[in-house]
Amino acid sequence: MRTLFALWAAPLLLFWGWFFLSLNDMNFGYVMLSRPLHDLVFQLYGEMLGIDPALIPGMVAKACVFDSFLLMALWAFRRRRNIAAWVRTRWGNPVPQERLDRATEAGPVLPAE
Repeated sequence: MRTLFALWAAPLLLFWGWFFLSLNDMNFGYVMLSRPLHDLVFQLYGEMLGIDPALIPGMVAKACVFDSFLLMALWAFRRRRNIAAWVRTRWGNPVPQERLDRATEAGPVLPAE
């Protein structure tokens, strides 16, 4: 799972790092991080897809969120027994049902020692 998380996170960090650095023209002397190249890349993608280039970052963000949910669902499925045990101990009913039945009949129940 660690490898899968790394293979998921690395492209996201690279893309969004490049996106925000080039969007704000923080190029540090590299052409790859310049705003003109940023605009050119999204213009080319927009022409290839036949959509407005301004829509592409939102589409990529939605895809990243969807992929993240898929990955978290896979992780939760693999650890479903541990998660179910945690839920039972955390939110389970701490008072047995028979004690609750007696409590409604005879008034408040004091804790047993």
